[in-house]
Amino acid sequence: MMRLSFPQPSRQPRWLHSWRRSLRYHYLRLMRSHSSTESIARGLGAGVFAGMLPLFGGQMLIAVTVALLVRGNKPLAALATWVSNPFTYVPLFWFNFQVGWWLMGQPSLSFGEWQSWEKLLAQGGQMAMILIFGSVWVGVIAGLLTYALCLRLLPTLRQRFRRRSAMAAVSFLNRPQP
Repeated sequence: MMRLSFPQPSRQPRWLHSWRRSLRYHYLRLMRSHSSTESIARGLGAGVFAGMLPLFGGQMLIAVTVALLVRGNKPLAALATWVSNPFTYVPLFWFNFQVGWWLMGQPSLSFGEWQSWEKLLAQGGQMAMILIFGSVWVGVIAGLLTYALCLRLLPTLRQRFRRRSAMAAVSFLNRPQP
């Protein structure tokens, strides 16, 4: 006799379930991809580099352009730009600004002297240059680290995925028939 099963109410919030499902979907697409490990690593590195830049709206275009130049995976480059998102903008760009400040060795900004628009614009331009300089350096380092980490981990993850898929297929074929 066949038993009917009804879906049990989940103890986790609905949004968490959809995020987990989406992450699993992209993980499976990556593992089943026929792209080379080098191409995937270059695409992810290009995307992380572009994601560190404070150019909202232009990050994906820059990522795909860099991926074209280094022959990386373009969809993954666009996806990797989401390392900076509305939840991470403030801490990420604050860190990039601090790095730029440290690397440029700038004198301290005087926030109390903004009594005219000219002084405000001069200070704003200086702050923007510091942020862009720091973002480029953080992006280069983060992109190279992502590339190296992906080259190191992806073959192991793919091998483990293939082994588990093969074991699941064998157990499916050997299951007792009803």
